[in-house]
Amino acid sequence: MAKIKITQVKSIIDRSERQKRTMQALGLTKMNQSVEVEATAAIIGMVRKVNHLVAIESI
Repeated sequence: MAKIKITQVKSIIDRSERQKRTMQALGLTKMNQSVEVEATAAIIGMVRKVNHLVAIESI
């Protein structure tokens, strides 16, 4: 499968608990932190829920 690089670009302060947990599940805990993950259906779904907080790049 393809890999994607997800970078947190906005803070999760004042966000819903669900969005905070989604960011944590993606492995993002700090601003400008990046993770490389497989582009599975579950990951794509999580990214869509917090797309206003992250930047996505294909690898």
